Amino acid sequence: MLDSKYLTPKQIVAELDKYIVGQYEAKRNVAIALRNRWRRMNVKTDIQGEIIPNNILMIGATGVGKTEIARRLAKIADAPFVKVEASKFTEVGYVGRDVESMVRDLMEQSVNMVKARKKEEVKEKAAQAVEEIILDALIPPLKATSTKPAGIDTNGAPDDEDLNERTRNVFREKIKNGELENRKIDISIRQSGPGNVGMIGAGMMDEVSMMNLQEMLNGMMPKKPKKRKVTVSEARKILLEEEASRLIDMDEVKEEAIRRAEEAGIIFIDEIDKIASSAATKGGSGPDVSREGVQRDLLPIVEGSTVNTKYGVVKTDHVLFVAAGAFHISKPSDLIPELQGRFPIRVELSNLTKEDFIRILNEPKNALTKQYIALFEAEGVSITFDADAVEEIASIAFEINAEIENIGARRLQTVMSKLLNEFLFDVPDKIVAQSTIQITKAMVKEKMQGFIKNRDVSEYIL
Repeated sequence: MLDSKYLTPKQIVAELDKYIVGQYEAKRNVAIALRNRWRRMNVKTDIQGEIIPNNILMIGATGVGKTEIARRLAKIADAPFVKVEASKFTEVGYVGRDVESMVRDLMEQSVNMVKARKKEEVKEKAAQAVEEIILDALIPPLKATSTKPAGIDTNGAPDDEDLNERTRNVFREKIKNGELENRKIDISIRQSGPGNVGMIGAGMMDEVSMMNLQEMLNGMMPKKPKKRKVTVSEARKILLEEEASRLIDMDEVKEEAIRRAEEAGIIFIDEIDKIASSAATKGGSGPDVSREGVQRDLLPIVEGSTVNTKYGVVKTDHVLFVAAGAFHISKPSDLIPELQGRFPIRVELSNLTKEDFIRILNEPKNALTKQYIALFEAEGVSITFDADAVEEIASIAFEINAEIENIGARRLQTVMSKLLNEFLFDVPDKIVAQSTIQITKAMVKEKMQGFIKNRDVSEYIL
């Protein structure tokens, strides 16, 4: 993983280019936003706390790369990231998710990231402890029964304790060499706490109160160890997780996770146009009133506020918010002015052309052609795509988007699936290992014949 604090904006854009075609202006703005975080952390004066992130509003049709840009940015930064859909939230007092839940989700993600890193740090120590537990299950150690030194009995022969230790050493080597992976052993594991407690009339209680109550009840319940008979291989996986969790300090994890969420967290709010009231309906009643209510609930979170989570209080002042929407019906100006002001950077993403589709099929690290090549390779089958075949696939996808509904690059998945599903079904029964499949332009035309002409498009829209 590249360390974002050493990446310049140009290098960040170069990393994004590996996965996303075009959209330079959007990449440029998110790269600056990411680098600004490191710059703020290195400001020496008191103004550091006053420097707020420039939140970004991405405007563009579905499938042009909005979500992928935000997700890849978080990976480059190794930062906690959550994607939420604005249309899933409701105004306070109505049934549905409250806007603060996005911060709790971010905190959960941050805790998981820190825990995973801490577990990796103690992995070697945990593995040694697990080895001893498995060894104890195979050859239990003898308890000393006398005060005489172990090793030789009165007749000059090794005593029981010495024999036991020698046997344990032999089995320890066997465990290390993987010779006993399928041997069954009995292990004790800690039972997880009881399921979530449901309460009548709990609707008025906030989510954090319910979580805290759940944790308190779990803490009061005695944890009885549970016996399981598993193979040494399975035992290692189960016990390694337990031992690693035991070795890490959860208070330290919580503190670091809160810091990471506050300083490096990225929240991607998709479909923000769905909570914008269009000019034609403003001032009325009904759904648009609720939409504006969601915006007003969202405002303090984006402005900077404190949110209670089960891990502690999280401040959102320096969380980077990236919002996105197609804005087909409404416009960014239909959002309430206060919320518009909290997304000062606006980037319009361009619609994808046929040439973009060709590049998307060939260039990114996770290009669809590369994905299908890998899938066929798993079966020992080689598949190749002629350049003019790729161009034909891109042309068909672009034409369907123009004729029916524009869903951007996602249309390529529909076309590729239609083209290759028959081959995928025949491997390995009819198409055996070591076979080679060549995708030509003629083959694409033949298999996709009538694809566009069919007006019953329910099969093709994702």
